[in-house]
Amino acid sequence: MNQISGTKGYSEVAELFIEASNEIDFRELHQAFIEFIPAKASRILDVGAGSGRDAAALADMGHTVVAVEPIKEFRCAGKERYNSSTIEWLDDSLPMLPQLAKTNQFDVVLASAVWHHLNHDEQQQAMKRIAQLLISGGIFALTLRHGPAGVGTHVFPTDGQQTIENAKSCGLTPLLHLPNQPSLMSGKEAVTWTRLVFKKA
Repeated sequence: MNQISGTKGYSEVAELFIEASNEIDFRELHQAFIEFIPAKASRILDVGAGSGRDAAALADMGHTVVAVEPIKEFRCAGKERYNSSTIEWLDDSLPMLPQLAKTNQFDVVLASAVWHHLNHDEQQQAMKRIAQLLISGGIFALTLRHGPAGVGTHVFPTDGQQTIENAKSCGLTPLLHLPNQPSLMSGKEAVTWTRLVFKKA
């Protein structure tokens, strides 16, 4: 599925991106999200899983993870680096996630560093689809990127308040809104992030 627009630019620098991504600690990066992840073993969807850093950390916490990643190089690296029976890798992509059956439901959905690869309409479609995939009381943790394009060249603006309103229209209640968070990746001083958490009624 490497023809997906949002994957443009990554395959050419896959090794460098994987190395830089794996240098970032899951708990440092997602510190704000951890309190919203259930303590009990849960079913978690990691959308745009990259090379598996977050999926592996969640699996180590005792969860079962479906790691969705459309870029073959990232999926292969993740499978090789994190050989876990509780991580299922899937070649799929937002906004519609067609490979996931409509009956699939998750306790938590994580979409980290992926939303900016969707245009305005796709962001709305993706929010609706993710809401469908959450159980009642399920959690959606999302990061929004702000700043110049990086190796992923197919990028669109993201807006925290607009995203919150979109989520509300899909039956998701905002629990956390942290704007202006610095990037942890080296050389990305011009990039900031917004961290959002929602709960399905």
